Amino acid sequence: MILPLAVRDLVLRFGQANVLNGLSFDLGGSGCTMIMGPNGSGKSLLLKLLHGLMTPSGGRIEWGGRAPRDVTARQALVFQKPVLLRRSVAANIDFVLRARGKDRDRRDALLEHVGLGHKASQPARLLSGGEAQRLALARALATDPEVLLLDEPTASLDPASVVAIEGIVADARARGVRVIFVTHDIGQARRMADDVLFLQRGRIAEHTPAAAFFHAPQSQAARDYLNGRIVV
Repeated sequence: MILPLAVRDLVLRFGQANVLNGLSFDLGGSGCTMIMGPNGSGKSLLLKLLHGLMTPSGGRIEWGGRAPRDVTARQALVFQKPVLLRRSVAANIDFVLRARGKDRDRRDALLEHVGLGHKASQPARLLSGGEAQRLALARALATDPEVLLLDEPTASLDPASVVAIEGIVADARARGVRVIFVTHDIGQARRMADDVLFLQRGRIAEHTPAAAFFHAPQSQAARDYLNGRIVV
């Protein structure tokens, strides 16, 4: 069962400045939520807080009534720049499967699923950017996550890599994995989002179903963002 998420009055403070200020929202146990907003609005910080990598300065985050650090093993986080082991492609998957006590026989199927079966013996450091990100996704999926957290996984990648990664994520969502996805790519959000959480200056400007967000955004900040105007 995928845990529902409840965020209440969330604050993250660096020094005297609040970089996230009073965020409150709920997410159900299915679908793909896109977190969007201009640079510096707190998107990546929010993702790290949801995964328990950072501790909030105030408020609370609860996954089914439990703190993020208590459910980390049921989640996987993929960063914009994949961090891979200096080993072969296959060994990167073996490491995760062994650490989680999973069946290592799954490795080949996972690599084939992300289109890297033919590169299993190649050093991971020789992969292209898109291939490295697909390997990072394969490692994440090797943990059988209930929630997949993605921090701009397709930023700066070529169109073919974007299509491949979106396909892998869409397949995970179709199999019941809850996806929370940070992106700047409006087209990508239109293709994949069930709902959009739009941040501005560390606050929630709006949280609405994707169709409503793209056709009739409620906030001026979101309207400006979608029209390509600079939002600060």
